[in-house]
Amino acid sequence: GLFTSLGSSEFAVRPFIVKYPEQMMRLLMEWTKSESEHIRRLASEGSRSRLPWGMALRAFKKDPTPVLPILEALKDDESEYVRRSVANNLNDISKDKPALVLEIAQTWFGANKNRDKLVKHALRTLLKKGNTEAMELFGFANPAAVEVSNLQITPKEIAIGTDGCFSFLLKHTAIKTTKLRIEYAVYYVKSNGSRSRKIFQLTEKTFESDKIYTFEKKQHFKNLTTRKHYKGKHELVLVVNGVDKERIDFWLTVDGND
Repeated sequence: GLFTSLGSSEFAVRPFIVKYPEQMMRLLMEWTKSESEHIRRLASEGSRSRLPWGMALRAFKKDPTPVLPILEALKDDESEYVRRSVANNLNDISKDKPALVLEIAQTWFGANKNRDKLVKHALRTLLKKGNTEAMELFGFANPAAVEVSNLQITPKEIAIGTDGCFSFLLKHTAIKTTKLRIEYAVYYVKSNGSRSRKIFQLTEKTFESDKIYTFEKKQHFKNLTTRKHYKGKHELVLVVNGVDKERIDFWLTVDGND
């Protein structure tokens, strides 16, 4: 408790959870009642099955049931810091037990704004994958009713260090106004010639039925500390409510400094 109030201890508790699971889960449950938001958060963060940079809790990957009472106790915590940890814990569980997390989400959703925000953050991996149940929970339309056309990118050969611009038309044929989550994925060429997919969000809002919407977006291809660009054939894919719709190839060429 002293250490986590001054810093962060979610890594330190994990070996104890592995070695003394029953005793530690009882202790973590007690921590959910602490006056300190740091200690309450530790109960959730320390029991995450897939804590980044931390040792995995394999038992919770197989059966996260022991963690659920902790998350239940903290789901309406007054601290957003704590509630966000609950969402991250559920997001971890969703990678191994999606049906369980969807069941919890459907039970929790609609109680209040904070709970709804928690649920949406908890389902972010399932939403990115286009999970139909997750999409429907938040009122997104069936992507089969969405038509995307006239996808273009200019120029087709883009010099590294400069920008490209893509545009497309979109309409949906659902009976009523509905919500769409529109994203695009870029397949970047890696140093070894393979390609990796990176997804970006364009918008998430309601759209009227049978109305044609025009989109135009600039995409930067400047080298960053987090991404170095390589010449070759790339691909851009439009994604609507988690489903790939249209795709187009383009090429990155060397820049003037190459």
